[in-house]
Amino acid sequence: MCQNKSNANVRDIVQELTQTCMEVRCNLELCDGKQEREALILKHIKTYTGKGFRIIDFQAGLEWFNVAEGLSVYGHLANKLIVLDFFTYCCINCMHVLPDLDLLEKQFSITDGLVVVSSYEVGVHSAKFSNERNSKRLLAAIQRYNITHPVVNDTSLSMWQDLGISCWPTLVMIGPTGEPFAVFIGEGHKDELPAYASVALTYFKSLYQISNSNLPLQLAKHLLPSRGNETLLFPSKIKSFCNERRECLVISDTGNNRILVTDVTGNVEYVIGGPEPGFCNGNLENAKFNAPQGVCVLDAVIYVADNENHAIRKIDLVEKIVSTVAGTGFQGHDYVGGKTGRDQALSSPWDVSIYRHEYADKSVPVLLIAMAGTHQIWALFLEDSIWWKNREYKASTCAAIVGSGREENRNNTYPHAAGLAQPSGLIVVQEDKMVFFADSESSTIRSVDLNNGRVSAVCGANRNPADLHDFGDSDGVQYGVKLQHPLGITWHSKENVVYIADTYNHKIKRIDVSTGCCKTMYGDGKPNELFSFDEPSGIVVSSNGDLLYVADTNNHVVKVIDTKNNDIAVLPINIGVSGKADSENVYFFETKISEGGGELNITFDVIFLDDRLKLNKDAPQRWSVNVSAVKWVAKVRTGDLDSPVSINVPEGSGIHEVYVTLDIVACKTTECLPKKLSIVYRVHQESQALGIVTERRQVVVK
Repeated sequence: MCQNKSNANVRDIVQELTQTCMEVRCNLELCDGKQEREALILKHIKTYTGKGFRIIDFQAGLEWFNVAEGLSVYGHLANKLIVLDFFTYCCINCMHVLPDLDLLEKQFSITDGLVVVSSYEVGVHSAKFSNERNSKRLLAAIQRYNITHPVVNDTSLSMWQDLGISCWPTLVMIGPTGEPFAVFIGEGHKDELPAYASVALTYFKSLYQISNSNLPLQLAKHLLPSRGNETLLFPSKIKSFCNERRECLVISDTGNNRILVTDVTGNVEYVIGGPEPGFCNGNLENAKFNAPQGVCVLDAVIYVADNENHAIRKIDLVEKIVSTVAGTGFQGHDYVGGKTGRDQALSSPWDVSIYRHEYADKSVPVLLIAMAGTHQIWALFLEDSIWWKNREYKASTCAAIVGSGREENRNNTYPHAAGLAQPSGLIVVQEDKMVFFADSESSTIRSVDLNNGRVSAVCGANRNPADLHDFGDSDGVQYGVKLQHPLGITWHSKENVVYIADTYNHKIKRIDVSTGCCKTMYGDGKPNELFSFDEPSGIVVSSNGDLLYVADTNNHVVKVIDTKNNDIAVLPINIGVSGKADSENVYFFETKISEGGGELNITFDVIFLDDRLKLNKDAPQRWSVNVSAVKWVAKVRTGDLDSPVSINVPEGSGIHEVYVTLDIVACKTTECLPKKLSIVYRVHQESQALGIVTERRQVVVK
């Protein structure tokens, strides 16, 4: 191996390559046919190789993922074509590059001599958020985005600085002897990458410089929870709505590519989609999503920001049908819009919220969309509408309404002149005709006046529209507030405040929008403790205003905060337990217990009307329990049928429900039948009732 040239010379080469590759890109568009394009690329490769300008190897001691050991440019990767992807996991443009790299990996396998290595930088430019320096959270992002190629956590920015990288994402192609020969800035290089790789491999193989040796690949799986039907995986957003006088929750179970509809105790009523990603309409059982994010509800319809399908999906709970109302299924690069339905291409929709637009004595619903991929807010007009400046929009039209598309923290009286930076959460305040949004890359909360489109600062960052690096963790007022990549936002109508999930600070904060005063309410920034969070990204207030439901993303749970008593609990997800009375295997019982609290003990005897059926003594006969109130605590969640369900009941009043599922196996002489029985136990807390209640109930099975 020849001695490397100086770092400064290599940095100069990379800077020159950046400009040259942009020129080659323009010239490729003028070429007449594949042969001429390949000749142009080959000439470029020969110009920049063979001169000894080699990169410095990865710094020793860095943490690696998806490999069994750390890699070396001049060891494991010697005699291979390498693509270094400089990325930071918060960056939407970096996410857009991942499908291109995936296609490249599939087209050119390791045995063909190509390996894709992502170098993860931290600090001033690459990983601008301090939270991203943590290797555990990087690993969570690798798993969340299904990155399967090797990743190195370059916490000291050594490779970034050695090559003089200036922005993310940046892709650098390196030859088999460590010489860089191509640089691609930003996204949108889907066609160039395989063209360069194909020509380069052919050329370097002709020089006998390509090796087909394997790498020590080993996918990182050790942070993922055990996969079960009732296990959430990176839940992202959550909304509440009232259905038949009951409050329900919609949970975007992003890692499982599905939407769950539950009651407020976690009993699942609908499972839509999952577990594998896809883009498929149809009934609730067969529909497919790909990393769904934001959700909102209009009557009996759920709208979903289907992020990696770049589409808005509609779940009709009456017709039990999923359809696509906007988006083609592929990332678009349209910054204006104006097309209808599936003809309108979108780019990484991240959240949705309904606004009822009033004009000419009409009230029409408009779906507002946080379009993270183009740094804008879009609107899907669900009915014919007249919007700002008397512009008419036909039903199903989808168009940009806020943001120039430039990534900025620029507020403006004119909505299309404002600059947003990856808006990722939004909530409409109907009574004030305002929408508040979490602008994640500027680390701010901002607002849009829906009367005229004026974009204003609420809190976070500073007045400089070009400064997207003013972040931190400070309470205060307006620009004195420092946030770190907030993703979740909700409105508390009774308190007239905004609650936010300050994602990278692992906190829940409250903002008085009239003063811009922001205060930390919950979380201490130390994940994995009871009252702590790990990158929470969704939040919603209960209908009575007493509870906050938080999608605690990296902990794979929904947490419930009792704001009156400062209690917190994990919402148990129970698929198959429901209080709905449309099943023959649902049983209802009622009892009373003291308002002063106490203990409820219930034992169940299963009686079969068919005397040929008996409980199989050799099979497990089990129960599981869930309760509707946050403070009610079951001593154990599951038990044998002959042991009692035992619940500690705190002081309180009203009616609370206890949900019990009996999983039994009944046998005849020749066959055994598994059965699932659902029990809804309504408990009335009254002043004259007993404090300790022990009951035995018969469950009669037809």
